[in-house]
Amino acid sequence: MDDVSSSREILECRPPGHDGRYVAVFNLALGLRQRYKKEEKIDDLNEAITLYRDSLELRPVENEEGDRSDSLQNLAVCLWLRYRKLGAVDDLEEVITIEREALALRPPGHPDRDASLSNFGVSLKERFEKQAEVCDLEEAIQLFRAALELRPPGDQERSSTLRELIGCLSSRYESQGLVADLEELVTLRRAQLELYPRGRSDHVASLHDLACDLRRRYAKTAEMSDLEESIELHRTGLELRPPGHRDRSPTLDELTLCLSTRYDKLGMVADLEEAIELGRETLKLLPQGHGEFLHNLACNLRKRFVKQTAMQDLEEAIELLHAAVELRPTGHPDRPSSLCELAFCLSRRHDMQGVAEDLEKAVTLGREALELCPLEHPNHGMCLRNLGHNLRKGSVQTTAICELEESIDLLRRALELHPMGHPDRSSSLHELALCLSLRHDKHGVADGLEEAILLGREALELCPSGHPDRGVILHSLAYDLWKKFQYLHQTAVVVHPTSRADLASSLFEFSQHFWDQFQKEVRATDLDNAICLATYALELRLPPEDDSVTAWVQRLAKGANSDELVMLGRVVDNLHNLANYHRARFTAQHAIIDLNEAITLYRYTLQTRPAGHPNRASSLHDLAQCLADRFREQPAAADLNDAIALEQEALQLLVHEEPEYEVSQRCLAACLQMKFNSQTVMTSSDASGVTHLDIEQVIRNTAFEILRTMPTRLLYTPTGILCNRDEQVSHFMKSGRYKRLVSQCKTYDRRQQMDRIHADISRHFQYVTLSHRWGEGEPSLRDIEGHTIYDMSIVGGFGKLQAFCRVALEWNYLWAWSDTCCIDKHSSAEVQETIGSMFAWYRQSALTIVYLSDVADTASLGSSEWFGRGWTLQELLAPRSLIFYTENWSLYKNSPASNHKTDVTVLAELERETRIDRRFLTSFSPGLDDARSRLQWASLRRTTRPEDIAYSLFGIFNIHLPVMYGESAENALSRLLAEIVSQSGDISVLDWVGEPSPFHSCFPAHITSYQILLLPPSQPNAEEQCSAINQQPTSFEVLRELCGSLATSYLPYSLGRSLLPSSIAHRVLPVHTRTPASYASSEVYDFHSLARVPPARFFNRLLVLPCIAYHVTSVQLKGEDPSIPNCTYSIQASGLMPLEIALPTKLEDLTRPQAILHLVRPWHSKLLGPSANLDAVTDQQILSALGTPFNVLLLTQLPHNEHKRIASSTLITARPVNRASVLNSKIRIFNVV
Repeated sequence: MDDVSSSREILECRPPGHDGRYVAVFNLALGLRQRYKKEEKIDDLNEAITLYRDSLELRPVENEEGDRSDSLQNLAVCLWLRYRKLGAVDDLEEVITIEREALALRPPGHPDRDASLSNFGVSLKERFEKQAEVCDLEEAIQLFRAALELRPPGDQERSSTLRELIGCLSSRYESQGLVADLEELVTLRRAQLELYPRGRSDHVASLHDLACDLRRRYAKTAEMSDLEESIELHRTGLELRPPGHRDRSPTLDELTLCLSTRYDKLGMVADLEEAIELGRETLKLLPQGHGEFLHNLACNLRKRFVKQTAMQDLEEAIELLHAAVELRPTGHPDRPSSLCELAFCLSRRHDMQGVAEDLEKAVTLGREALELCPLEHPNHGMCLRNLGHNLRKGSVQTTAICELEESIDLLRRALELHPMGHPDRSSSLHELALCLSLRHDKHGVADGLEEAILLGREALELCPSGHPDRGVILHSLAYDLWKKFQYLHQTAVVVHPTSRADLASSLFEFSQHFWDQFQKEVRATDLDNAICLATYALELRLPPEDDSVTAWVQRLAKGANSDELVMLGRVVDNLHNLANYHRARFTAQHAIIDLNEAITLYRYTLQTRPAGHPNRASSLHDLAQCLADRFREQPAAADLNDAIALEQEALQLLVHEEPEYEVSQRCLAACLQMKFNSQTVMTSSDASGVTHLDIEQVIRNTAFEILRTMPTRLLYTPTGILCNRDEQVSHFMKSGRYKRLVSQCKTYDRRQQMDRIHADISRHFQYVTLSHRWGEGEPSLRDIEGHTIYDMSIVGGFGKLQAFCRVALEWNYLWAWSDTCCIDKHSSAEVQETIGSMFAWYRQSALTIVYLSDVADTASLGSSEWFGRGWTLQELLAPRSLIFYTENWSLYKNSPASNHKTDVTVLAELERETRIDRRFLTSFSPGLDDARSRLQWASLRRTTRPEDIAYSLFGIFNIHLPVMYGESAENALSRLLAEIVSQSGDISVLDWVGEPSPFHSCFPAHITSYQILLLPPSQPNAEEQCSAINQQPTSFEVLRELCGSLATSYLPYSLGRSLLPSSIAHRVLPVHTRTPASYASSEVYDFHSLARVPPARFFNRLLVLPCIAYHVTSVQLKGEDPSIPNCTYSIQASGLMPLEIALPTKLEDLTRPQAILHLVRPWHSKLLGPSANLDAVTDQQILSALGTPFNVLLLTQLPHNEHKRIASSTLITARPVNRASVLNSKIRIFNVV
């Protein structure tokens, strides 16, 4: 008799009510389940499920033996087996419900809790794979983490739990791309590898998976150590998968990818050669039909061609890509990438051989690739850029403008998809600049050259010294600048520069012209132009083997050849003049960055003027003066000691009777006096650093260069001492990291040295910023200078500062910055620099700690005053990583996340409390896009000093304006709005309701006017009045997407509303009539000349505003309410349905007698759609975009053809009369004061 039969007989002997019936039922079910596993008869499994359900009825609550939880767990196992057999989703749902109950019955400390956690996690993971519900995956991860804690090293189930948790984290990383998940994956894979020692079958697979995750982490963090380790692991894996091993090809492919990536980063040809060799081996191991490996090998051959220009590599790459394209037919997900790569190779062959068919084929392939990559495709931007590049090359040979215009349109679209931080942004900027410059040369489009220069400058900023594209971008930009300023040439015949040297000479000549102009008229723009042109001229003079002035000067110090000596005089003049320019701008604007740059350039100049040089004394004096100036701004003993030593050397070289001697003598005396008066204990610095160049000096210079973009003063968290930049560098030079770096650099080539130096110093100086609500007794710079904060009182803000530094140290950061004590608020220049830099400082910080002093551990974020303060808006948006702490310095909700911006729960709270979309909270880009929304975010916030509400937005809009404490808040806000309009032409900032500013009638007096707007008054017979328009297709979706339209998001709420009857007597106001036909022709544009309509601009308190104008023909007062106060008027205007407006005062009190009134719709080209071609606008487009209701401004005419806005109490919503009124609309330029 088998176990099932025996158990069945026992059950028959234990009828319902028998004490042993539960055990009998349970044992029979267990036997049936075991027999199912052997014979897989579904009837056994179904009966076991029924019996387990019966056992649960016999144990409705848990007992000491744990019978109910055991039955629940076993029932879940059987249902899981049936789900795996039959795939019924209902079974899976019941499994999850049962396992949730079983887990609740097995609290912490229960011996089987780990099994319940693990089984429940497996079920949730399965449901996630079926239904893709993220909440299931999140819960499964938490369950597996808890199970792993209960299964320490040595537990036989630990490996399976690791495997499941790794699988869940991999899934979440694939869908969300969180670096934290990748970090945890690497840690878990290392733990998994320890469980599979060499010799076990799972060892190589674990090795491979760890290497792949390290390579993925490198792609996210660019940490070279990850890529190096990945390569070494794959090499080990390759040894364990020798030729003939069935899994050798995946390892070969991954190692090839890593080597190719390292070549992209470090440029070591040996890596590329090995990648090509491994790629060939991979192809030999695989049967025909692997397009991926053909594609990868072709890419590496193309890279080698770019490096060595060997045509056989390019020809082979083209042949391989043709084969890859054939293996990737239409519909294959990777076909676009092969098409793009093939188009690129054909384009390069055209460059080498000039075969027109190659370029034509490249364009054809590019168009096909673009069709296969819709807007949401990750390669859409790349396809746009590559096709635009090839069309530009084709347009060079033709006189037709169509291809060039198409190229420009494609590249503009590509640029929108390549925001700041995107690796392809610089190339897209450069390509678009080339197209605009070419259009200027061939077709005389003047504004294209200005835009080309702006784009070229941005592209150059994205390509630092050593970047492979910097040289070609610099040359193109320099040539565009030459074209812009060629009128400055003194010769009758202008000769185009044919070499970098000629171009450098021309730019240097232009810079001297602007310098002369600056000295005569003291215009800041002249000095800016001089600095820009001289900077580019200097870089153009650099020999090809040197990627920076520093490298060039270092090489000259070891000895220059005869050709370089010929050039040396010009370069030194360039260095010296540029240093003078920066020093002059520091004197005018007090920006410390200019002074630092002048010091660096004077040092270079001094190194090229050794002992015996006739101009050495003047160079010594210039450098000494700058160091003395910096000491006055930022007292540092090293600067003052260097200045004294330099002036002393200069005096030794000068003759007593020379006027220069007396000047140098006075300066030396001033420096000595400063030293005697100084309260700071200064340490003498080694003056040999001025001329001695070695690896230690390079490290020191690099440290200062990196620190230039960081806050001037930082708190050293281990000691609690405030350090200036010299002291920060001194800390590093004494650290173990520095000693290790010096030792490592001896084994690297120059490029590797600079990469390692930059990486180590950047890592050392990672800093944490504090965001908080200021309270009583906040410590100032004077309070803590020279003191250890940990030894000071804990009263008031001192205790907060101590806790902040302690928490930063717990997060393993050495440096911290607080806006209370790290700024000299007595220095207006430093306050100006700080406000202009604060957004960048928070963005650059490794972590921002937000301290909520008014939030208890159990409270929510929204209860804090922090969310209502003005400065905290940029402190919320700027940081990439941010952590909230409550009043007792506990992590908010004990969240385990290292960044609350990645915590789904906290992020949802932030979105709810701030009304800011999470995409802005997690990846905000400063700038002028969507200006109206940014103003609305700030409209609910307050600052202690009223003018600060505007200053706190400078960083958010990436705008640099003077900070003038004492000015009115209205003035500060209006200056900000004027700059937004001047830079972007954005008309959305005119969208407000409230009191007008005394600065300008089109700007509000208070930022609160940008809060959610009031609904406009009802309009009579809306449905009947709009019937003529509604006969044609219209689209609110078009208007909702427009940039710059006036409050389009509120339009739908005002449709179809009817007027309440009014018994107020009508009174007609006199309105002077003037027809649109009487406007001057130069002021009016129709819809066939849209391309000529200038954007809105602001200067000298005058707003030049293009508008669709509707002349007011009748105004009637319908009623007034003195208690509000409020006056309602009925207005008729040509081309519009009758409408009503509400004004805070009577219209006749706001206008002159016989005043001309206009209702105007401010114009921006994007009213027709974000990418409308203004030269080819159709009537249907105009009707679709402009035929719907819209908001207007009310203007009254003043003398001298100026106008003034009359602020209304609500939005003014207007409707066109019919199709003809839309098509006959005119755009007029209004000068509004």
